[in-house]
Amino acid sequence: MKRLIKDLRTGGVLSMATFMDKLLFFLLLALAIAGFSFMDDLLPAGNLVNISVDDTTVYKLYLDEDRVVSVKGPLGDNIIEIKDGKVRMKDAPCPQKLCVRQGWVDRGAIVCLPNRVVVSVGGDKQHSHAGDFDAVTK
Repeated sequence: MKRLIKDLRTGGVLSMATFMDKLLFFLLLALAIAGFSFMDDLLPAGNLVNISVDDTTVYKLYLDEDRVVSVKGPLGDNIIEIKDGKVRMKDAPCPQKLCVRQGWVDRGAIVCLPNRVVVSVGGDKQHSHAGDFDAVTK
């Protein structure tokens, strides 16, 4: 155990790895990075924007209707803009504004965690099979 701790401190673990260990590590790292780049394509594109505060739906809007809405959360008002088939958090009262920096999205979600506002893009329930069962087990 002492040897392992010493190797970790001095960088000896990397020097103990063989060429094949290093090759395997970098191949797995490249695969992981490539997987993240294709993640966006795996999310289903939708046409319905669901805006909720504290798990309560406030708005259900379509992406083809350009508009700006204001949603009141615990910290203040979030400004959400829908334009050209995409949605973004235009302004938010949170300190770091990570939700604003996320930019325009046409799939997935934007979350303003401090203000408890979630903007999610999904399919229209009239045209999807959202209520259907995927599988039934006993």
